Amino acid sequence: MRVALLTYSTRPRGGVVHTLALAEALVDLGAEVDVWTLARGGDGGFFRAVDPRVGVRAVPFGEVPDEPVGPRILRSIAVLAAAFDAAGYDAVHAQDCISANAVLDAAGPRGPRGPAHAIRTIHHLDAFTTPELAACHERAVVAPRAHVCVSAAVAAEVERGWGIRPTVIPNGVDAARFAAAAGDGAARRAWADRLGPYVLAVGGIEPRKGTADLVEAMALVRRARPELALVVGGGETLFDYRGYREAVLARATELEVTPLILGPVDHGALPALVAQAAAFAFPSTKEGFGLAALEALAAGVPVVARNLPVLREVLGPAVRYASTPDELGDALLAAAGARDPAATERGRTLATGYTWAGAASAHLTLYARLIGASAG
Repeated sequence: MRVALLTYSTRPRGGVVHTLALAEALVDLGAEVDVWTLARGGDGGFFRAVDPRVGVRAVPFGEVPDEPVGPRILRSIAVLAAAFDAAGYDAVHAQDCISANAVLDAAGPRGPRGPAHAIRTIHHLDAFTTPELAACHERAVVAPRAHVCVSAAVAAEVERGWGIRPTVIPNGVDAARFAAAAGDGAARRAWADRLGPYVLAVGGIEPRKGTADLVEAMALVRRARPELALVVGGGETLFDYRGYREAVLARATELEVTPLILGPVDHGALPALVAQAAAFAFPSTKEGFGLAALEALAAGVPVVARNLPVLREVLGPAVRYASTPDELGDALLAAAGARDPAATERGRTLATGYTWAGAASAHLTLYARLIGASAG
C-alpha cells in the first residue's frame, strides 16, 4: 500500500511528531510512505532524523516579513497544493487543516470526496477568529471523505458539531525512549546543573497550553518550595502569541516566578529534560490526546493535568487533575514531593500500552476499508 501523509511544518509540534512516528510505524508494517510537508524558513528537513525508508517531500516555503496570519495560512495551502501530486497513492491522509485544504485544492474544485484520498486526522478542535483560518478549519472538517480522531472525546465533539463519526485511533508513545532517559544519570545531571530543581511544561507560552494559570499556580508552589523553578520547553508555532506571552511574563514578574524559557529543545536532549523534572505540568485548555503527559509518565515523572474529559479518557487515574490555579498549585506540590513507586509503575504501564505499531495497524485497516469501498 502506498500512503501519503501530509503535515504543515518540519518543526516539533504535536501533529508533526505524530505524523513522523506514524509514518515509521507504517513502513515497519510494509507500507510505502511519503511524508509531504512545508519546509518553512529554509528548513532542510524535519526536526529529527527520519527513517530512510520514509520518503520526505519537503516543499520550500519562504518567510514573508510581517506577514499576517490569514494571508500566511492561504499561502501555505496554495504552496503545498501546487506541489502535491496524489497520483500513485492508495491513501492520502492529512494531519491538520492546512494540509487537508491543500489536498482538496490539489484534487480540483470538487475535492476527492469519492476516492479514498481525502482522509483527515482531527487532533483537536479550535475556535479561530481569523477568517481565513476559521474557513480552513471548517472545510477541513466537512470536506474530507473520512476522519480519524486520536481520542473518543474529540470524536464526540466532532459528532456533536457536524454529525460526522470519526474513527478513533489513539496515538502511540515512544515509551522506551523516555523510560531509558530515567536511567541516564549523566544527561539528567547536565539538566540539573543547568536548571536546578524544576517543574516542567512543554509547548511554549500560549493560550491553549494554559500558561497563565500555570504561572499563578507556580507562585503558590514557590511559597512552599522556593527552590523549584518553572521551566518551559518547546513553543514552535505558526501563530503570533506575543501579546499573550507579554502578559504572562509581566504577571510572572509580579509574582516573582520568572520562568526559564528554553524554546525548542533538541530531540535527543528532550527525554532527559523530562526525566529530571520534579513534576510535569500539563494545564492545557484543549488537547486531543496528551502525548507529552504520557511521555513524562514513561520517564517516571508525576504529572498534573487539566481536568478535561479527553485527558481523563487517555490518562485515567495515573495523573493528578486540577481545574483552577489553586488546585494546580496544590497538585504540583504533592506531585513534586516524595515519589510513590507503585504510582510511577502504573504511569509507565499506561504509557507502554499505547504503541505506534498498534496505531499503524489500525490505520492500515481503515485505509483498506476505504479503498475497498471506493473500488465497490
